[in-house]
Amino acid sequence: MKTQTKETQAQITPRKALEILQDGNDRFIKNLKANRNLLQQANDTIEGQWPFATILSCIDSRTSAELIFDQGLGDIFSVRIAGNVVNTDILGSMEFACKLAGSKLIVVLGHTKCGAIKGACDHVEMGNLTELLSKIQPAVYQEKTTKSDRTSKNAGFVENVSTINVKRTVKNIIERSFILEQMVENGTIGVVGAMHDIETGKVTFYTDVMYIRDDKNPKFSVADLRH
Repeated sequence: MKTQTKETQAQITPRKALEILQDGNDRFIKNLKANRNLLQQANDTIEGQWPFATILSCIDSRTSAELIFDQGLGDIFSVRIAGNVVNTDILGSMEFACKLAGSKLIVVLGHTKCGAIKGACDHVEMGNLTELLSKIQPAVYQEKTTKSDRTSKNAGFVENVSTINVKRTVKNIIERSFILEQMVENGTIGVVGAMHDIETGKVTFYTDVMYIRDDKNPKFSVADLRH
């Protein structure tokens, strides 16, 4: 598979970027890797890089975006932090990736059985981790369906919080970055949430937080997020 170039990146739409990731995940599930020469890709990107997507994922060792989407060197920007939350530095990195480096899609990728989510569910406090987990706490409180055993021992509760956390992060990205908000509004980029099942390897994209303005969704406006 060829290395991304400035020309190939320019031809990729946000919707096409999503399809490339979906196809890559399908190969990963079937254990059918695309044929790549990674050393050649490293050499091809010496003078520059043109990733088509930016993936915000957890630091979990089982959730490597390059692997589960079967992508090579120079294909994606990978942003990793426990609990796939955002802060100013991450937003700035995304603004660089999209506005300056031409990335077409931002994916907020959560995963099942997430340790950071479990920590937030149990209201863990430990050093600097306390501040990080506080960014997940709103998702814990927003989960209203679980009436008892609202701890990490309740797998259903944990996964509900994981889903809510991903969707909140998607909206936070758009609401907290005027640059990214405008790029979504004019269709230059898309933003979507997804969940990686670490048992099956499958990535499920959430259509209710899939903000891509194109022929399939021409009426979408970021103003919809305000309601």
